[in-house]
Amino acid sequence: MDSRLLWGMVDMLILDVVSRGPTYGYQIAQTVLSQSSGYFELKEGSLYPALHRMERQKLLTSYWEETQEGRRRKFYKITLAGQRALDEKRDEWARFSAGVNGVLGGAYGLA
Repeated sequence: MDSRLLWGMVDMLILDVVSRGPTYGYQIAQTVLSQSSGYFELKEGSLYPALHRMERQKLLTSYWEETQEGRRRKFYKITLAGQRALDEKRDEWARFSAGVNGVLGGAYGLA
């Protein structure tokens, strides 16, 4: 997929995964990869800068927690502002995809 299109969706994908409950970076990437059937692979170079930016924007909060293996892991949790932003992004995506599908006339997905 064109990386410019993916860049516009990264925040929405991350916010959606985090909205399901506190989670950490690697798990976010694995969830997106799994649920997109391998289509979206969030690399560290785009995932962590996005997480940090969304923290600065107060869309996410984070905290450290020790795992059973004795390692510390940074967990992310969505804020009320983050949930509102996710709702707006979902609405925007619905309008965008409906517009694209309208132009394509249902021919999308055919190889």
